[in-house]
Amino acid sequence: MNLSDFDFDLPEALIATRPARPRTAARLLLAEGDSIRDLHVSDLIGIFRRGDRLVLNNTRVIPARLFGTRTRGEAVAKVEITLLEPQAQGWRALAKPLRKVHVGEVIRFSDQLSATVSAKSETDLRLEFNLTGDDFDAALNAAGAMPLPPYIAAKRAADAQDNTDYQTVFARHAGAVAAPTASLHFDAELLAALAAKGVDFTEVTLHVGAGTFLPVKVEDVTTHKMHAEWGHVSAIAAAEINATKAAGGRVIPVGTTALRLIESAAVSGQLAAWEGTTDIFIYPGYKFRVTDALMTNFHLPKSTLLMLVSALMGKARMDRIYAHAVTERYRFFSYGDASLLIP
Repeated sequence: MNLSDFDFDLPEALIATRPARPRTAARLLLAEGDSIRDLHVSDLIGIFRRGDRLVLNNTRVIPARLFGTRTRGEAVAKVEITLLEPQAQGWRALAKPLRKVHVGEVIRFSDQLSATVSAKSETDLRLEFNLTGDDFDAALNAAGAMPLPPYIAAKRAADAQDNTDYQTVFARHAGAVAAPTASLHFDAELLAALAAKGVDFTEVTLHVGAGTFLPVKVEDVTTHKMHAEWGHVSAIAAAEINATKAAGGRVIPVGTTALRLIESAAVSGQLAAWEGTTDIFIYPGYKFRVTDALMTNFHLPKSTLLMLVSALMGKARMDRIYAHAVTERYRFFSYGDASLLIP
């Protein structure tokens, strides 16, 4: 299974830099078996059935991009920081320019927020902030910007609108540096309408890391090493999903992050309470344990997420789905349109 098998030509004009408004106005490609239908997210009310259970990732994206300064004598230099993940002490982070930042230096981001560089490697560094807890959260929210994906950040800077656009309406637990983007299509009205129809919801938490954007660099994709992300499935969430399976309902993760988490927590088709880091890599040949369908956006060429949806639907079928999406000019990636994939 070669990396080149998961390549396709994507016109740059199809990369979305802003989401559809309202959220439910985004287009929806419904792929059920070999059939393809062109709909909108608002049509989900007529697609999902009573007894279906949607699994939602309730992680909250932090404003992880920070712009600060470091001072040496009379010289003041700018430093751009992207927080990656919290550690036992401080945060692991990227820095631009990394080579000019020294261990022991203080980077100031605002009157309230600063950090000391406590360690450094060839690729990243560790920062220890002057604040913790709620004080840190408040200062970070004031000083930071949303960490837009590289393919959007290359086209425009994050702005105040992204603070709303790049956050799900059910975000609860802060810790992600990338959004579970399929969930961005839901608003409160759609969720209420689905609940009124008898669709059930279960929330889980996977803090999406910047590693989600890392390219696959090996030609034999089976040798790729996935990044690790922290997740939590409560005992209540596991029981709800197991009950839906036992009753013959469909378990439908909203987004690849929710899917990867529940598949990590499943043993022999049964979900159990689970907490820890997962580096599960799903590619064609994987046998799904609890997932019956998936709502997801359209993914990058040669990405692990394209491999995941190919595992669910079959490689040849996904090739046809993506060819259709390009021909019909669906909008791609984090702020793009959605697909509902039902094997």
